[in-house]
Amino acid sequence: MISTDFLLALLNDMFFASIPAVGFALVFNVPPKALKYCAIGGALGHGCRFALMHWGLSIEWATLCAATLVGMIGVHWSHRFLAHPKVFTVAAMIPMVPGVFAFKAMIALVEINHRGFTPELWGLLVENMLKAVFIVASLAIGLAMPGLLFYRRRPVV
Repeated sequence: MISTDFLLALLNDMFFASIPAVGFALVFNVPPKALKYCAIGGALGHGCRFALMHWGLSIEWATLCAATLVGMIGVHWSHRFLAHPKVFTVAAMIPMVPGVFAFKAMIALVEINHRGFTPELWGLLVENMLKAVFIVASLAIGLAMPGLLFYRRRPVV
């Protein structure tokens, strides 16, 4: 059974994920009529990742699933509104960019440079850097997944 606390946390996560999606859509000169779809895509993607992580999936796999969902929805919207899928998907992916992990990796690197090498700092650097790299790779693969599945000239099998 889904609790009320989980639903409120999910709605909170989705609302606050839609804000940077719209902000980056404005930066990327997305047409004004498509801004609400960028917000919905960002909210759905981040909400999907939040729910999957709540149910025990790692952040890397949850990001891959959420990015694939956003990519599929973006392809649907692109057919419906006769626009390129990237209009809807790129800005919607921005809230899932792993800024915290990249920041922690860079801080560990600066600490190693400042204080010297320690196994703890090295472990922190490698762990956060690998998380950031795998999350970015998940976003790229998820964003490319609809194109790989739907726009192939040859069959998948």
